[in-house]
Amino acid sequence: MTLPELFGCTFIAFGPPFALFVFSIANDPVRIIILIAAAFFWLLSLLLSSLLWFAVVPLRDVLAFGVVFSVLFQECFRYIIYRILRSTEQGLHAVAEDTRITENKHILAYVSGLGFGIISGMFALVNVLADMSGPGTMGLKGGTDLFFMTSAAQALSIILLHTFWSIIFFNAFDTNNYLHIGYVVVTHLFVSLLTLLNADALYWATLLPNYIVTILTGVLAFKVAGGSGRSFKRFVMCR
Repeated sequence: MTLPELFGCTFIAFGPPFALFVFSIANDPVRIIILIAAAFFWLLSLLLSSLLWFAVVPLRDVLAFGVVFSVLFQECFRYIIYRILRSTEQGLHAVAEDTRITENKHILAYVSGLGFGIISGMFALVNVLADMSGPGTMGLKGGTDLFFMTSAAQALSIILLHTFWSIIFFNAFDTNNYLHIGYVVVTHLFVSLLTLLNADALYWATLLPNYIVTILTGVLAFKVAGGSGRSFKRFVMCR
């Protein structure tokens, strides 16, 4: 059962993001570069938060401390990549094969957000997948096997959330909507701190609010990007 469990959880976490990459990014080299650059900036935020965690010796064992500062560093680097992309739009327009990438500013946010999300999900789940590969993984250290499904579902959620957050975040700075900026930071902190409940095997208390926030954030990102009930209905009906 170890290999089916491994592939099943991998497809749960990375199946939808991989589909998004294949159908909306893989055919455009500029989008691929932006996605990789966003992933690199997320890695820089992880490096700085790790250095801070290592430097503050008394609080190393306090997980909440590391989580809070990791989220703050991630949002700082989300802002940095926002500034970089906005300042290089003319250059991107000159080299982009698909001019929609600069004419529609939400595409830049979507691509960079997906890059943030994919690398975040990979770091959150790769070690779990390695332990899941066998020889026997019906729960780590005698725990429940729901840990693996929960980890995969949370990884998918955080990938989607980073994509939605970037769309909201970029538009918020374009329109000086500080309420939306605060929403992104607060919900990011909330979802990240929820994962601390997994230490007590309170998986339902983690996943339920996590996906509620994901759905609400997705709806907000859809509206921010110019979507409406009418356009969603046309999408569903393939018109």
